[in-house]
Amino acid sequence: MPQDRKIKLAAYLVGSGMHVSSWRHKTSNPKASIDIDELTKQAKIAEIGKFDIAFVADSLAINHESHPQILNRFDPIVLITALAAATTKIGLGATASTTYSEPYTLARQFSSVDHISNGRAAWNVVTTADATGQTALNFSREKHWEHDHRYERAEEFVDVVQGLWDSWEDNAFVYNKETGQFFNPEKVHELHYKGEYFSVKGPLNIARSIQGQPVIIQAGASIPGQRLAARTAEVVFTHWDNIEQSKQFYKKLKSQLKDFDRSEDELHIFHGISPIIGETEEIALKKYEALQNLIDPYESLKFVSGYMGNVDFSKYTLNTPAKEVDFPEVNSIQSQFNEMKKIIDEEDLKVGDLYTRFFGAAKRDAFIGTPTQVANEIESWFTEKAADGFMIQFPLLPSGLQDFVNLVVPILQERGLYRLDYEGETLRDHLGLKKPRNRFVTEESYKSKA
Repeated sequence: MPQDRKIKLAAYLVGSGMHVSSWRHKTSNPKASIDIDELTKQAKIAEIGKFDIAFVADSLAINHESHPQILNRFDPIVLITALAAATTKIGLGATASTTYSEPYTLARQFSSVDHISNGRAAWNVVTTADATGQTALNFSREKHWEHDHRYERAEEFVDVVQGLWDSWEDNAFVYNKETGQFFNPEKVHELHYKGEYFSVKGPLNIARSIQGQPVIIQAGASIPGQRLAARTAEVVFTHWDNIEQSKQFYKKLKSQLKDFDRSEDELHIFHGISPIIGETEEIALKKYEALQNLIDPYESLKFVSGYMGNVDFSKYTLNTPAKEVDFPEVNSIQSQFNEMKKIIDEEDLKVGDLYTRFFGAAKRDAFIGTPTQVANEIESWFTEKAADGFMIQFPLLPSGLQDFVNLVVPILQERGLYRLDYEGETLRDHLGLKKPRNRFVTEESYKSKA
């Protein structure tokens, strides 16, 4: 393992926690998903822990049967703008859809946050998973586009956004009060993009940011999703059932980078985990059980339904073999649906087992235990190249995050696996990513300025 390879961490900010019943816990703030003081507190704790990214997910429609935190949440770009003012180092990632947005508007929004945060912004590119089809109805459409159609549009969308981010060369704005020259006209470029889905002239009406472009995050594991990630992503979020599957995906995705003249260190793979930490293993298990005891079985199944074709689980008893459930084809997170269906076909699961089996925040695994046990498991996944880092979806917030920062981070630091301090000022600095070369600047000119 290279000496300079360090674990990367992202904190998933989701109100009171990722567990479906976290809002009912005696210590939780049920309004945390729209409490800016609470979310700011969480981002600051993650920054104390030297996390690379504080991450905010999104949904563009509500499913009355989904995770409670999804029903009541801030717009993520607005939220990370507020968090930018409250933090100084940590990267700030927000989700935005390529299916229900316009490239020019989104490019301007993320570039604005990148300036406000002094180069700490990241865009989580999603095509929007929607098993119920409700989102389309909020955007003057009758139907949610099919999976591969969404990815075709996403390919163009990312190209347009990144082209717009390069509208202005570095130092294009000269602000010369003596001559009256505000900008150098030779350093501004119109995009003139014309494709199947978009026609965008440009330029963008904001300067290039200090890190060149916001970092691109992606989470698709389907074939089209992997292609988009290999071509454009710099961080990929994954969630696999076990370390062997994760190692296979890691190797497969990294091997595709060469098709786009990219090296393996230009893309970091973050595996999703949901640690629960206790001074002893018994205490950690008691924390886990306290959350599990708050679950309403059928309420938790509504959460599963959103990933499996909006199934009506209410017509099944909890003891019904999961193989007997009628799962329709799903136009949502295709890779996750396929993986879940494969497990159902292979394992003797009951309907009442599904939430605990599939979702990390409710799943009893090796990331529930003492600080040393959790650190050991993280080290194993990292050193065996199942992941470059971890997207941590804490079951209960902010206590789970505080425990991780206080108890696990020091162990990883002592082992030389994790940073002692931030390496620079921008998110690209933290992740060890180079500032992208402006596409309108010749390579020779770029090298002469480097």
